[in-house]
Amino acid sequence: MKLVQTILAFLVALGTLVTIHEFGHYLAARLCGVKVLRFSVGMGKVVFSRKFGRDQTEWAISMLPLGGYVKMLDIREQGADQIASEDLPREFCRQSVWKRIFIVAAGPIANFLLAIVLYAGLFLHGIPEPIAKIRVPSVNSIAYQSGLRHGDVILSVSGKLVRSWSDAQWELMQRVLAKKAAEIVVERDSDVMAGNGSHGRVRRVVDLPLQELSVKDVEADFLSKLGLSLARPPAVLGEILKGGRAQAAGLLAGDTILAINNVAVLDGLAFTESVNASPEQALKLHILRGRNEFDVIATPELESVGGSKVGRLKVQMMLAPEMVLVQTDAVESLVKAGQKTWDTSLMSFSMLGKMLSGEVSLKNVTGPLTIADYAGKTSRSGLISYLSFMALISISLGVMNLLPIPVLDGGHLLYYSLEVLTGKPISERFGEIAQRVGLTLLMAIMAVAFFNDIVRLMS
Repeated sequence: MKLVQTILAFLVALGTLVTIHEFGHYLAARLCGVKVLRFSVGMGKVVFSRKFGRDQTEWAISMLPLGGYVKMLDIREQGADQIASEDLPREFCRQSVWKRIFIVAAGPIANFLLAIVLYAGLFLHGIPEPIAKIRVPSVNSIAYQSGLRHGDVILSVSGKLVRSWSDAQWELMQRVLAKKAAEIVVERDSDVMAGNGSHGRVRRVVDLPLQELSVKDVEADFLSKLGLSLARPPAVLGEILKGGRAQAAGLLAGDTILAINNVAVLDGLAFTESVNASPEQALKLHILRGRNEFDVIATPELESVGGSKVGRLKVQMMLAPEMVLVQTDAVESLVKAGQKTWDTSLMSFSMLGKMLSGEVSLKNVTGPLTIADYAGKTSRSGLISYLSFMALISISLGVMNLLPIPVLDGGHLLYYSLEVLTGKPISERFGEIAQRVGLTLLMAIMAVAFFNDIVRLMS
């Protein structure tokens, strides 16, 4: 069932994004008075079609689902003798260069607009995300040495407001790519008692030297290199499974694990890791039950998982981080969606540039198999995750099509830009050579993408 869901989620996402992209070209062509002969979702042989409208435009579904196209009246394809004289003014090549630029650019623009609409809807609805609360950094880590501590809540990064953990990740990654330090404002428990007898919250400013990281660190988990991770809830036991070692030891749901073998337990994740690392080893658990504290001896059962030996007590743990609903009004949603789309596009272009310069590995190039995998995973996580995924892929599709590679929209925009500068169109011979070079380059990129996809899936 997972495979079926993955395939369906991928086809729905890709079909929607390609349709929106091609509809951008179609709508721009109609606005410019160009006659559209066919609108196809998919490539290759047409398997279903219907004609509509004054021009009898053919709306088609083609055999290969990876793509689509809008076929316009074009003297280069149909030939002058095949075009009726009354249709010649509506032929694509007879339009001004600015109209042709508009028609070609409308596809990527449609993808960016779709991303803005999706993000705006998500921000307006509200997105549940983990709060930007830090788990204890190692004393030798960059984060700890800079002054960050366990339980700190990040409020801003270099003046940019942070509402969630994903906001913090994004802003930090931007600073890493720019090779700049980050000024982080955090909120933490004060070390002194507040005047009313309770602990207060204070703000601290921490300078994080992100320039110590390389661009290649972004390819991996750059937060772990800083010593940063997401805070987890305390080690409070959930359901005790029947027949397990936890039940045999007398543990109950709601028990809080304070220490293991006299070592304090930071949170539920630390407890889980300690148990997993101790198969068939007696552990002295210091328990808080109600107002009482006492010790319990429990021995995790040995289990084999993926060829590794791990310990199991057969108890459920709540490891989900503390969440916050990130929600904005209609106007702010649009502004934030536009900013996110712009920032993501710029970062995509920046990463592509760093790939060309060798700063970032070509392993980051992904293809349809990876996209399908993420489509399935996000669809299983819920509608919000799936729509966020679609917005991101829509931006990626827009960026990819703007690359100055012949056969892509960006290649045609390059031709027309040269025409604007020189006052005359490129020669047919140059166009033919460029198309062949572009197709070869595109096939090479696809080959790298498929190779990377297969390696990821196998690993």
